[in-house]
Amino acid sequence: MSNNEEKLRYSFRNIGAGILFGIGVAAFIDETVFHQLLHWHHFYDKSTTDIGLVSDGFFHAFSWFATVAALFLVADLRRRNAFWPVKWWGAVLIGAGGFQLYDGTIQHKLMGIHQIRYVEDLLPYDLVWNGSAVLMIIAGSIILYKTRRRNSIPGGRK
Repeated sequence: MSNNEEKLRYSFRNIGAGILFGIGVAAFIDETVFHQLLHWHHFYDKSTTDIGLVSDGFFHAFSWFATVAALFLVADLRRRNAFWPVKWWGAVLIGAGGFQLYDGTIQHKLMGIHQIRYVEDLLPYDLVWNGSAVLMIIAGSIILYKTRRRNSIPGGRK
């Protein structure tokens, strides 16, 4: 099988690995920046600070597990000469944006387990948080759309 045929055969695995990596990286950045450095919130703020810190630890472990698992998938794709970087990066954006939109809508608003920040006017924070998530999803979707055909593979048939 040619390199291009391998890329086509493993197209969905490239997407899955990218989405998983995007989720892991977005969760890692959220936990590191907003939980640890800025102290804006914990993963679970409906209890004591100690419980919030423990929940942050589990959330941090999840983010690393997702990131490392995704990199194992990438290593397997590379071993098979089936890694498709452009498609993977599009999926990374979708995974990161999807995680952030889920966090901003489901966890922040629907479940109310924490807010982005505890201030009087949340609207600017919510708009930036969810707006940037939507932009990542759109950008990733455009990239994936452009890689949907065989001729989008570098060196692929026209």
